[in-house]
Amino acid sequence: MPQLKYKRILLKVSGEALAGSAHRGLDFDIIHKLCLSIKECVDMGVQIGLVIGAGNFWRGVKDGADKMQRSHADAMGMLGTVMNAIAVADALEKHGMDARVLSAVEMEKFAEYFTRDKANRYLNEGKVVLLAAGTGSPYFSTDTGAVLRGVEIEADAILMAKNVDAIYSADPAKDPTAVRYSQLTYSEALAKNLRATDITAMALAMDNDMTMVCFGLEEENSIVRVVKGENIGTTVKNNF
Repeated sequence: MPQLKYKRILLKVSGEALAGSAHRGLDFDIIHKLCLSIKECVDMGVQIGLVIGAGNFWRGVKDGADKMQRSHADAMGMLGTVMNAIAVADALEKHGMDARVLSAVEMEKFAEYFTRDKANRYLNEGKVVLLAAGTGSPYFSTDTGAVLRGVEIEADAILMAKNVDAIYSADPAKDPTAVRYSQLTYSEALAKNLRATDITAMALAMDNDMTMVCFGLEEENSIVRVVKGENIGTTVKNNF
């Protein structure tokens, strides 16, 4: 059994990442690659809680801005996360893994209702647990929902798989002088207004002394490399 730095993780993947170049819907080649990485982790003994955003279908703040009441727009986003969770759970099972979808909103025809005890039981049984519908309430991002679930399942780390390979001082696509960080404390990230994720998610992680690793999903074998302790992306924690 290989040496693991993180044995129980909360993995957050953006919905946009599942859409690929089409930017909408699902790219099953990308889902296949994600499943292969998750399977490698599971085969090493890693317990995985998985949160997927909904940006490939709907972004409540962006798509519903000035057009809908915010809570209604966010409700649509929560439903989008359930759609993604069902699709990825199906793919995980086709790759030989046991997966369960737990929703923060009751919808028994499509997913089980989330409880901490149920999630922990499934994780201990070696199942991949997909945690859908965010926090179950509007005005909270799926990043915040991911941190909340990470705290609840007592994950060793929250892995934020992003479209960029680390946290930078500015958008590296727009600013060639942007500084790349390999380590940050939460206090530094908040003081410098470095938005690896939203402020609510970062504050929740800081208050609960969680380790967060922000890295690029498209990097070769990145999820496996993180759980093994390879220094990729940016690690954020209270103290080093």
